[in-house]
Amino acid sequence: MYSTFYVSKSQCMTCDNKALKTIGSLQGVFGAEIDRIEGRIVVNHTDEVTREAIAETLDSLGWKEILQEKTEVGYDEPSIWGCAL
Repeated sequence: MYSTFYVSKSQCMTCDNKALKTIGSLQGVFGAEIDRIEGRIVVNHTDEVTREAIAETLDSLGWKEILQEKTEVGYDEPSIWGCAL
């Protein structure tokens, strides 16, 4: 099954890669794709992992899910710290 999460658009490829790696390590996740243009993350997974568990993982990584009714997805304000590894 596929779950789609609408998020603020990412400005950092390192953050994208960290999110994909973390999501991919969840039991039952086959893969994930970040669409930086549309501001969404699509996760291919089995019922071993719930949509809520994936959403919690994304939230812990700083990817806040936004309402699907929004027609335009905006950018987050850039951090003064940049992307710290």
